[in-house]
Amino acid sequence: MFIQLAYKYLHEGWRYIVGFLVIFFIWQFGSFPFIIAAMMKAVSEGMDAFALMEDPNAIMGILDSNLTLFLMLLAFAIGLLGLYIWVRYVHQQPMRAVTTSRKKIDWGRFWFGFVLVAVFTIGTTVYDYYQSPEDYVVQFNWQPFIILALVAIVMIPLQTSFEEYLFRGYLMQGFGVMFGNKWLPLIITSVVFGGMHYFNPEVDKLGPIVMVYYIGTGFFLGIMTLMDEGLELALGFHAGNNLIAALLVTADWTAFKTHSILKDVSEPTMGWDVLIPVLIVYPVFLLIMAWRYKWKDWGGKLFGKVERPPDETVAEIGNA
Repeated sequence: MFIQLAYKYLHEGWRYIVGFLVIFFIWQFGSFPFIIAAMMKAVSEGMDAFALMEDPNAIMGILDSNLTLFLMLLAFAIGLLGLYIWVRYVHQQPMRAVTTSRKKIDWGRFWFGFVLVAVFTIGTTVYDYYQSPEDYVVQFNWQPFIILALVAIVMIPLQTSFEEYLFRGYLMQGFGVMFGNKWLPLIITSVVFGGMHYFNPEVDKLGPIVMVYYIGTGFFLGIMTLMDEGLELALGFHAGNNLIAALLVTADWTAFKTHSILKDVSEPTMGWDVLIPVLIVYPVFLLIMAWRYKWKDWGGKLFGKVERPPDETVAEIGNA
């Protein structure tokens, strides 16, 4: 039913293809404030600003980490605005219909996903800290941390919402209508979502194997969305995961270098660290959600056909 909501509105394939390109361009355009600020800082310090642009690690470290985080996340906020405008005026579709098949957005589901991953992340981090204290440095400084918290609480949900609405909402519905099934949209959105993280510093540090984690996360969030007929759980889970990670622990090789409570100084290795979340943790989370929300018909919801219902049924879906 979630994918079928697209039939209520303008859903020609070209609108989704052009829409993705336009939204992607707007998102990238949103990076200009960060680039301009970094170049101005470089010039003020007598550095070669253009050479700086060729070194992603250098440009990430030239500004204060809180300002860097804000400007990085601003691009996603601008992208989210662009997505909203495209959906609202080109598809003539309200954002609720890209969010959920329910009559209204279920914020209880959002907070369930948020709390689930937050408790897990905090618990495992505390456990690992006491098991291997030599791998961490406590760097808590209340003044920059408060600024970090304000920036993160406001901006990170915008970042994660943009990614969820783009991949699990807009493109999931678009590909579902275009291909007439659910499994192909799940695969495409998950792989593209993972691929968008290829240029993260984690990939450079840990190697391409970390893409298993990113693509696996895409599948996890996509399965969650299809089974629950809405984005609420995925929105909450993604926001909780990124927000707690930004506030709790950072490392020199991560995308978010923040004034967090802890800094991981261990030498990262990839192996079971990549496979355990994908093969064990995510399936457990899905089982918890399936029990909580009584999911049924896994085969139909993940691999079933997407067919245009009769016009009167389309109207009922749109008004649901």
